[in-house]
Amino acid sequence: MTQDPLLTGLAALAADAPDGLLDRIAARWVRVPGPIGELRVAFTDQGVAYVHTGDGFAAAFRKRFGRPLLPAARPPAGLLPALRTGRSSGVRLDLRGLSEFQRDVLNAARTIPRGEVRPYAWIAARIGRPKAVRAVGTALARNPVPLLIPCHRVTRSDGVVGDYVFGSAAKERLLLAEGADLGRVRELAGERVFYLASDTTGVVCFPTCHNARRITPGHRHGFRSIAQARAAGYRPCRTCRPAQGLVG
Repeated sequence: MTQDPLLTGLAALAADAPDGLLDRIAARWVRVPGPIGELRVAFTDQGVAYVHTGDGFAAAFRKRFGRPLLPAARPPAGLLPALRTGRSSGVRLDLRGLSEFQRDVLNAARTIPRGEVRPYAWIAARIGRPKAVRAVGTALARNPVPLLIPCHRVTRSDGVVGDYVFGSAAKERLLLAEGADLGRVRELAGERVFYLASDTTGVVCFPTCHNARRITPGHRHGFRSIAQARAAGYRPCRTCRPAQGLVG
């Protein structure tokens, strides 16, 4: 990575910069292993700001954030465990510069557990913008910290994974590694089944919800919509909240 002219100028100062000045001008970066190969991660004093793979990292960061990068001696606290486990609650994120809508979309995506998927419409409904499904997709595509905010866990309702910043093949690979049964979701969608209910608990869920995966075949019932499930006497799961993002 070539030296940025701004950083060269700062290095030439006769006196040390005041505490915090560098973090207002530049960000730091590290190379770390990730679930889809080596990653380059930029972070500030506020948290992780950018996750990238492949070439063009510094240029892409500068274009998007208007700041140069300095190499860091070590990754920020919590980054490596978050990448290893797929659970990012222990790492700080710097989402400054995003619109309120973008932050709402990403924060909703961050609630999706490992091994589960939700449709784009679920995100839109969860943030109170049920008609903004396309805008949700755009916000997810602009996610600056993929993997840490798991936008790969948002898919089409028919089980097709959809677009992803690192490519749809990487998205499917991540989901399969996390234990999401995409084949089953697609099979059910082909039968126009988007929700699964248990006649033992009286609860209806998204197919990948951990509660749905415990339903035994003899007690499992499929529904095209939450309205159908409710008419049959089932209540929406309080964990996966399938009443958001209705289908049909």
